[in-house]
Amino acid sequence: MSTGANRILDDLARLMTDAAGAAQGVRREVEAAFRAQTENWLNSLDVVKREEFEAVKEMAARARDENDALLARIEALEARLAATGPAAADITTGK
Repeated sequence: MSTGANRILDDLARLMTDAAGAAQGVRREVEAAFRAQTENWLNSLDVVKREEFEAVKEMAARARDENDALLARIEALEARLAATGPAAADITTGK
């Protein structure tokens, strides 16, 4: 009788293991479907990914720094032009 009980317990353990494996498979499928649906929903909202946002933010900061440097150069050139007198201003502006 003990071998019969062991066999029943073994069959029950195998059945539980198979059920747990099936449950994990179902869980993975549900997660994948949820992830895909969420990604589709976010794409329809035109949401930007963090990597893209950070790249554009860095480009904007570099452009701002470049604009500041160019503004400083223009101001230095204007100051130098003003220091040379009105005759030099007439030659460079064509007036």
